[in-house]
Amino acid sequence: MNERLYEYIEITDIKDMLNKTKDLYGDKTAYKIKIEEGKYITFSHKEVREMVDALGTELINMGLKGKRIAVIGETRYEWEIAYLSIVCGTGIVVPLDKSLTENELKQVIRRSEIEAIFCSKKYVETLEKFKYMGIGNLKHIISMDLDKHENGIYSEKELIENGKILLQNGDTRFTNAKINPKEMSIMLFTSGTTSASKIVALSHKNICSNLMDIASVLDINSNDIFLSVLPIHHVFECTVGFLFAYYKGAQRVYSDGLRHIVKNLKEYNATFMACVPAIYERIFKHIRKNLENEGKLEEILKKEEMYKNSTMEERKRAFKEIHDMLGGNIRLFISGAAALDKTIEERFRLLGINIVQGYGLTETSPIIGVGNNKYHKIGSIGKAVPSVKAKIVDANTEGIGELVVKGPNIMLGYFQNEEANKQALVDGWFYTGDLAKIDKEGYIFISGRKKNVIVLKNGKNIYPEEIENLVNRIEGVTESFIFGKQRSEDKEDIKINVKIVFDRNVMKKVYGAIDDEAIYKILSQQIKEINQNMAKYKAIRGIILTEEPLIKTSTNKIKRQANLDAIK
Repeated sequence: MNERLYEYIEITDIKDMLNKTKDLYGDKTAYKIKIEEGKYITFSHKEVREMVDALGTELINMGLKGKRIAVIGETRYEWEIAYLSIVCGTGIVVPLDKSLTENELKQVIRRSEIEAIFCSKKYVETLEKFKYMGIGNLKHIISMDLDKHENGIYSEKELIENGKILLQNGDTRFTNAKINPKEMSIMLFTSGTTSASKIVALSHKNICSNLMDIASVLDINSNDIFLSVLPIHHVFECTVGFLFAYYKGAQRVYSDGLRHIVKNLKEYNATFMACVPAIYERIFKHIRKNLENEGKLEEILKKEEMYKNSTMEERKRAFKEIHDMLGGNIRLFISGAAALDKTIEERFRLLGINIVQGYGLTETSPIIGVGNNKYHKIGSIGKAVPSVKAKIVDANTEGIGELVVKGPNIMLGYFQNEEANKQALVDGWFYTGDLAKIDKEGYIFISGRKKNVIVLKNGKNIYPEEIENLVNRIEGVTESFIFGKQRSEDKEDIKINVKIVFDRNVMKKVYGAIDDEAIYKILSQQIKEINQNMAKYKAIRGIILTEEPLIKTSTNKIKRQANLDAIK
């Protein structure tokens, strides 16, 4: 496991974290919010903590003490204030995926038994319908957008103002509320079909142990500026982006969307981002395209070779113009939620851009391992964070087996699902469902999901993610999906196929290929070249081409079964 490299603040719960960091970072900017192009408003850490106290006080005044309260909407500061006001003394917070369909939203409201929900305006009509239909226990709808209560819908802004008056009059029900750090305070739905999805029960202790671990291995401080891109309901963004920023007294800023990330990095002078591989691949392509347009690509590639044995700081100075494309202030990129292509990781680091991989799950609050300035290997998710023990069980001859972990960040369990708990939690160890190997120095290398492995007739294992990374490097390929297809009556007689999503404009520009036949011919040749550099049993034998994006989760993970069903 990782050693602790940096000082960190001991905290028992999230409320304790807010209180201990309020005096340290009170005057620092917590949020910089864009009102319109070129115009911003800011909130200090002291101001947002006062908003949390006021809103929490009013929620208790509304009779919501000890109740379950949901939050749904785009990533915004009002979402985060609501989350903190619920979890730090009011009740149990239930963060919901903003991409839920109406039917899925109805199901989670029933299953979670929430009594109130904070939401963006787009959800109000649907939630009003649910309320009057008597779905679950829903009684209160609180809008993040309204300035005042309107037609039975509460305004978050007005609740905060009401809470300020209560605080002035001596109401301490929220500020003096005691937190039990070991009981369920957060209910998170895992991704997938909502009726079948599990509910992960997390405690303050789970989250806070992770915050302290992250702080002790990452060089982040109160001068850092976090650019938020991922959906806020997802535990990766919620812990590493949102709560960690509060813990360190850093500033949070929000992306205007996937197409604007490079622009946002520059305009906000961002220093830190935790994101998914697809975003870093997009940034890499942006850098490469700019260099090609300026006729500098060959020069940069030669320069990379010259500086390959230099320190990250030396590379950063040598490739200043590339750093300037991203605002010139990036100190750390963390890639998580899926495997980052080794080539992308290596090329970023050759340019002096400090990118590392992290790994975790909703059930582990989430971080299990992360690379850092001292411990880093290309292709690895680093070593386990200080409080976490990790080991491999049922390893094959290559040392690959299921990764199991133990530590204070491990969930309390799946809510009301003893069968799932028996399978996932054994003698205090959590079975991740991911295949991995751990080298002699403790670095963890993830191979892929156990359930995604394709087992061939000869007993060999195919890890789809590994081959997809190779296919995705082909110019003109935007994404790919590797799957096994039965080729005879023998169920074990499987051949490897790939579904490729291609960009027609790139195919035309790079290869001069216009019609489907020409595109298929070129991509088939590229696949043949990949096959020549892999073991024969891994070779791709069938190709499907499409321009339609793959079916993915809100955090950009491929939904394998859904994509397989679409092919069938």
